[in-house]
Amino acid sequence: MSPLAHRLSTATPVAKLRELYEGDAPGAHRFRYALLVFDVATVAFVVATSFLPLSPWIVACDVAVGLCVLLDFAARLVVSRAPLREFRHLSTWTDLVAVASFLAPVLVEGVGFLRILRTLRLLRTYHLLERLRKDSDLFRRNEDAILAATNLVVFVFVMTGIVYATQHGGNPAIQTPVDALYFTVTSLTTTGYGDITLPGATGRLLSVFVMICGVTLFFRLAQVVFRPYKVRFPCEACGLQRHEPDAVHCKACGHLLNIPDEGDY
Repeated sequence: MSPLAHRLSTATPVAKLRELYEGDAPGAHRFRYALLVFDVATVAFVVATSFLPLSPWIVACDVAVGLCVLLDFAARLVVSRAPLREFRHLSTWTDLVAVASFLAPVLVEGVGFLRILRTLRLLRTYHLLERLRKDSDLFRRNEDAILAATNLVVFVFVMTGIVYATQHGGNPAIQTPVDALYFTVTSLTTTGYGDITLPGATGRLLSVFVMICGVTLFFRLAQVVFRPYKVRFPCEACGLQRHEPDAVHCKACGHLLNIPDEGDY
């Protein structure tokens, strides 16, 4: 019997859950990776079905996935040392939005795009980030770009959901989620073809918000991909991980660094 299996067989139910969600055993890491795979599959399902007409099989899948998400959410509250404090975090409320959008697909169809926020929460989970840094050299090299790209994708789908929820039924140009996605992308890239517009002061303000935030996110993504603001290189003396690309000494302790580069800075 593995050490993790032995601990789980002799522990209380809460201790078993805490070991799976917070433990450092290989089995606990595999469990959390399984959760990540589940969430990636969930996001793929959300994206694919958001562009299909609502049908009974989609509703059934929504409810089934929603129940799984609800169980995961409840388990996280159970293992928390201070459950009420969890509601001070934005990630807790995004999980609640995800659960609501899955379990009430007919009532909140347009808000279904907000389910993608769950992926952002998982990528910012401390244990998952630490494990990805240990296990994946690709993630270590491109962590900032991966997170920036994730933020951009989340923003696109969140704004698409907001545009669809607020304009569907009142704006003849927004008939489907595809129309909302098309408007969001053309607005945040400031292309602005003009074939779809949001009428009224509220619509114009929403368009301005999409353009400003979109341009900012695009610049941030381009920066971390082509000219990183910080590079990840552990200081041998103090362990500081992030430094300026052209740093010679660690800004925390002054230790001499030897950051590899190609001489482009």
